[in-house]
Amino acid sequence: MAWTKYQLFLAGLMLVTGSINTLSAKWADNFVAEGCGGSKEHSFQHPFLQAVGMFLGEFSCLAAFYLLRCRAEGHSDSSVNPQQSFNPLLFLPPALCDMTGTSIMYVALNMTSASSFQMLRGAVIIFTGLLSVAFLGRRLALSQWLGILATIAGLVVVGLADLLSKHNDQHKLSEVITGDLLIIMAQIIVAIQMVLEEKFVYKHNVHPLRAVGTEGLFGFVILSLLLVPMYYIPAGSFSGNPRKSLEDALDAFCQVGRQPLIALALLGNISSIAFFNFAGISVTKELSATTRMVLDSMRTVVIWALSLVLGWETFHSLQILGFLILLTGTALYNGLHRPLLSRLSRSRAPAEEGEHERLLGGTQTPINDTS
Repeated sequence: MAWTKYQLFLAGLMLVTGSINTLSAKWADNFVAEGCGGSKEHSFQHPFLQAVGMFLGEFSCLAAFYLLRCRAEGHSDSSVNPQQSFNPLLFLPPALCDMTGTSIMYVALNMTSASSFQMLRGAVIIFTGLLSVAFLGRRLALSQWLGILATIAGLVVVGLADLLSKHNDQHKLSEVITGDLLIIMAQIIVAIQMVLEEKFVYKHNVHPLRAVGTEGLFGFVILSLLLVPMYYIPAGSFSGNPRKSLEDALDAFCQVGRQPLIALALLGNISSIAFFNFAGISVTKELSATTRMVLDSMRTVVIWALSLVLGWETFHSLQILGFLILLTGTALYNGLHRPLLSRLSRSRAPAEEGEHERLLGGTQTPINDTS
C-alpha cells in the first residue's frame, strides 16, 4: 500500500517530535539542583510531575481544535467543525490507560538505564499486534508480521549494545530488574490504549486534535489532583526527592527556580508532546495502531544517534547490526519489498488488505450516521 504525502508527513512529524520529547525529558533528568528548605543538590527526579506536563501538552491540542473550529465557521469544513454531538467521556478509558502507562514508565526510567528503557518499550508492538488481531479483527499480512518481529529484534540488539557499552552502572541489580518489569507492564497498558483509540477514532471519525485534547484534559485534571496525596505517600527507594515521598511537586518547583534550564527542558517536552500526540493519533486514524507502534519504536534509532553526537552514550559495534535490522523490519512492514518482487516476477502482486482492515468488516461508520 502506497502512502500519501499527508501520511508521510504525519509519520515524519511523529518520529521527529517523539524524539525531541524523549531527549528533552532525559535532558531534564540530567540536571542537579538544590530543592526546597536548603536541601542538598539532587537529581531532578519527578516522574509524575513530568507526566502532568505531558498531559498539559496534549490538552493544548484541544485549544488548537477550537481555534480551528472558530476559524472554520462559515465554511463547509466538516473535518474541523463537525455537526454531530460527541460524548467526551468515551475517551476516559484510553486517557486512564495513558495516565497509568506513562506514569509507570517515568518511574521505571529512574530505576533503570535509558538503553534498557528504549529496548523494552519495543515490547508494545507485540501486545498491540496481538490485541489488534484478537479484539479489532485485524488480519496482518505475513510481511507485516515479519516486519514487526524484525523491528523487535532490532530494538533488542540496539538495547543490548547500549547495555554492553556502559561501564559505570549506578543502579542496583534489584532496581534494574524492577524497572524493567515495570516497563513491560506499562507496554501492556499502552497497547490497550492504542487499540481503544483505533476502534473509537476510526468508528466515530473524531478529529485528531479533539481526541488528543480530550485525553489530555482528563489526564491533566486527574493526575494534578493526585499530586496532593502523592506528596504524603512514602515511596522509599522508589522516590528521588529528599522527603522520599511518591512525588514532591514543591521540591520540583524549587529546583526549577534554582536551575532555569530545567524549565526550558520541560517546556520543550510539553510542546513536543503536543505535536507528537496529534501526529500519533492521526497515524492511528489514517493507517493503524500497529503502524503507530512501529514508528514509535523507530525513535530508538534517532535517540541513539543523537545521544552519540551529544556524548551521552558510547558507540558499540553491535549497534550497527541493530540499526540494519530495524531498517529491514520497517521496509518489510511498509511493503517496500513488493516493487522488487513485482519486478522480479514480472507481475503485480495482489494488494494486501491487512493495513486498513478493521472491525465491522472494514467499514467506517461516521459519527453523524445513525446506528
